[in-house]
Amino acid sequence: MPKLGETIARLRRAKTDPAADTSAGLQMQESTAFGPNPGALRMLSYVPEGLEPGAPLVIVLHGCTQRAQAYASNAGWLTLAERCGFAVLAPEQSDANNPNRCFNWFEPQDAARGRGEAASIRAMAAHAVETHGLDPQRVFVTGLSAGGAMTSVMLAAYPEAFAGGAIVAGLPFGIADNVQTAFGAMRGGRARSAAELGDLVRSAAPAAARIPRVTVWHGDADHTVNASNATEVAKQWVAAHGHGGEPDGVEKLQGRTRVTWRSPDTGEVLVESNIVPGRAHGAPLATLGAEGLGAAAPFMLEAGVSSTLEIARFWGIAPPAEALATAPATDTRVLEGEVLGPEIPADASVASLGAQVMTSVEGRVSPDVAAVISRALKSAGLMK
Repeated sequence: MPKLGETIARLRRAKTDPAADTSAGLQMQESTAFGPNPGALRMLSYVPEGLEPGAPLVIVLHGCTQRAQAYASNAGWLTLAERCGFAVLAPEQSDANNPNRCFNWFEPQDAARGRGEAASIRAMAAHAVETHGLDPQRVFVTGLSAGGAMTSVMLAAYPEAFAGGAIVAGLPFGIADNVQTAFGAMRGGRARSAAELGDLVRSAAPAAARIPRVTVWHGDADHTVNASNATEVAKQWVAAHGHGGEPDGVEKLQGRTRVTWRSPDTGEVLVESNIVPGRAHGAPLATLGAEGLGAAAPFMLEAGVSSTLEIARFWGIAPPAEALATAPATDTRVLEGEVLGPEIPADASVASLGAQVMTSVEGRVSPDVAAVISRALKSAGLMK
């Protein structure tokens, strides 16, 4: 009889179209001589075979307890790199730097221009661009949780280096300077004015010729990093762009509520906020169907919408969707600091996988064992 872990792994594979996502076989390579490394981080990267010169670079920053390879793979970034033609850089935190392998986004010595972990990531990016002949004008950075907060750091500390960023279940830049204030911010902390948040960005680096375009993703049931942080992150980058603050659009899309702020000159979206209803702490994924990406895992959550693919589309490095069913949003509480999105049900086929397992063990195991199985399935994203 197969072990529980093997059964769950088989179910994960079964619900993911193997023809759509082949990331399991894509291995990142480590580089040790990439330049200054004051933050003592590892550099892992993936460059598709035959990648053309001048391709984009995407930097992906993992969350606490995660590893760089697993995060880049499970989020679908490696598969998307193969499909769309870009390189992936995945810095990795060490146990020595942080016992939970969180990037130290709240430590002044690691979260400032020219210092610690931020300087190491910047050196890795410069090395990757030069080594592989990538386009320095199309470098992007994204991260989850502590990686999302570190993404805020990189965008603020080195705005000239990035064309865009994506902050997934993360926090604004500059709102914490030690462990205690970091935990306070994660719980929701105090709301700051747009002016205060924008000033934090403007004081982090010399005036830049461009400010990165930013997309924000957060589940409205996140109890690890309170979803109010999504409002604060969006507010910060709207202010950094010098936008008046009022959103230019609110719409309900499949699996999310999207709020946008556009350039008054070009109409281009400068900042967007995507709130995913009913999702806890993690990266929203859509592993099923023709565009399926990634794999459910701890903090990698099946949501019926792929944050990875939509982030790449926002940056312009993935083809746009053929059709998007949209409708005006009638619930405007998202504009007032609340993050309640539309009630869009999760993919029923995902939930049914876990339900099938529970049905098969019903009456055959004790209630305690059934509870353990149920928790494992929920952690794997196979049951609500």
